[in-house]
Amino acid sequence: MTGTGAVSHGIDLTGAEVSLLGKRLLGPVTLNISERRVGIIGRNGSGKSTLLRLIAGLVAPSAGQVRVDGIDPSGDRKGLIARLGILFQNPDHQIIFPIVEEELAFGLRQMGLGKVEALAQAKARLVAEGRGHWAGRPVSSLSQGQRQYLCLLAVLMMEPATLLLDEPFSGLDIPTARGLAAHLARLSQRLLVVTHDPLVAQAYDRVIWLEGGLVKGDGTPDAVLPAYLTAMEAADAGPDFGA
Repeated sequence: MTGTGAVSHGIDLTGAEVSLLGKRLLGPVTLNISERRVGIIGRNGSGKSTLLRLIAGLVAPSAGQVRVDGIDPSGDRKGLIARLGILFQNPDHQIIFPIVEEELAFGLRQMGLGKVEALAQAKARLVAEGRGHWAGRPVSSLSQGQRQYLCLLAVLMMEPATLLLDEPFSGLDIPTARGLAAHLARLSQRLLVVTHDPLVAQAYDRVIWLEGGLVKGDGTPDAVLPAYLTAMEAADAGPDFGA
């Protein structure tokens, strides 16, 4: 399914910063993102998730500017719905409704569709995915991987042009992770994926390496990943206390 509701021109950050209680968590960051597959890497606390939340409009920049297809994401949430969707690392932080079909229909209701039509489209999507029997099931009855898949379907129901994915394979068993990866690979949308796995990032068009809230590296996987891996290996080695 494609983002038929909007044309995706790109994501632009100009001197963007995020601060909390006087502490700068991200930036200043200046990026123009137009590639279809972009990996965002970095150690814990480097600002990866903060960058996604900034692009999604979930936090406003403390300084600088962010635009998604020309839209200010924190100032025009309604205009952003058809352009951008986000999938969190933990599906339980994203799911709102107790019943599967209600969760799928929610985004369509936000876009102005009536309840009956939204539920009908949700059921039709589940049938198309071979999961029609999920419609009336409690979300709590689904496994972790199934809930993650449900969140992805809920986002795709709104046909966004760009998807932001925060460690989408974290906590999933290998077969489930592989199935989700295959599903994502078939999508036509632009994907920005936060990942700790260099093998995942190796398959992308561009890799952005964050360190201490700043862009440490930016380019093709072959240009960025060797330096990143060297830095991570050095950090893991720690200080040498030998003779």
